[in-house]
Amino acid sequence: MSRGDGDGKGGGGAKRVRVGGRTVSVSRPEKILFPADGAPGGGVSKGDLADYYRKVAPRMLPHLRGRPLMLERHPDGIDGPAFMQKDVPDHFPDWVHRAQLPKENGTVAYVLCDDTATLVYLAGQACTTPHRFLSKADRPDHPDRLVLDLDPPGDDFGLVRAAALGLRELLDELRLPSLLMATGSRGLHVVVPLDRREPFDDVREFAHAVADVLAARDPDRLTTAARKSARGGRLYLDVQRNGYAQTAVAPYAVRALPGAPVAAPLSWADLDDPGLTARRRTLADVDELLETNPWRDPPRPRSLGEARRRLAALPGRAD
Repeated sequence: MSRGDGDGKGGGGAKRVRVGGRTVSVSRPEKILFPADGAPGGGVSKGDLADYYRKVAPRMLPHLRGRPLMLERHPDGIDGPAFMQKDVPDHFPDWVHRAQLPKENGTVAYVLCDDTATLVYLAGQACTTPHRFLSKADRPDHPDRLVLDLDPPGDDFGLVRAAALGLRELLDELRLPSLLMATGSRGLHVVVPLDRREPFDDVREFAHAVADVLAARDPDRLTTAARKSARGGRLYLDVQRNGYAQTAVAPYAVRALPGAPVAAPLSWADLDDPGLTARRRTLADVDELLETNPWRDPPRPRSLGEARRRLAALPGRAD
């Protein structure tokens, strides 16, 4: 973000945001995207959303640069129709970076959010939530992130905390350092930085094997069953995000839920807090959110080769 950049009102009710040498126009900044809970008026406006993303941009952009995005857009607010957008619309300005990537029977032009101006512009397009690839556009089939999503069956967050601790212990056995994030929705994400040597198919196979071992250690509370009817009230260890063109919510992204909760990076010590929930931070908590940076010193990206051999050698692990 440029020092000395200012905000102003543009013509036609637009808000002009001067950032990074560009002037970004946010139309209808007063439009309420998140209605106030239990009271008429108020709520979080599109202008508020743009201000939030401008403020968190220095912390958020390292997790977005070079990554294709899926845009979750709510032009009429979170109570209205929404859509997920892959292709960059024709009206997006030329300075918004794009990545043309293959899909079945064609290609898709994805948005790349490489600077603060783009992040503010997306907010002006009522993109509440950017969802990112686990790979970068230069090697889209080779992820640099493995994500395990701890999806609880209900409101028992103690179960989520316990599952996260068990997963960390297992990853420590495999000598794979990991990061923790509250999703802003229901559960937690555990993220393992990778060195991009292996394609998605191999990474997903490894993630499945890790989830199987963890579920076998606590079969009464954890499951890898994809069908809800087969879970029996157990926490689902979801590894399905580990695939080409699959996405995961970006750190610091606002979720399209009442109260505008935020996907917040955590320290592992945060699991000691019995009051921890997936929605512990909201857009309104931006100052508190930025006071600390649990991911300040991220672990070095790792290869899965040695971890795969350690996993196969664990007691009780089937060949």
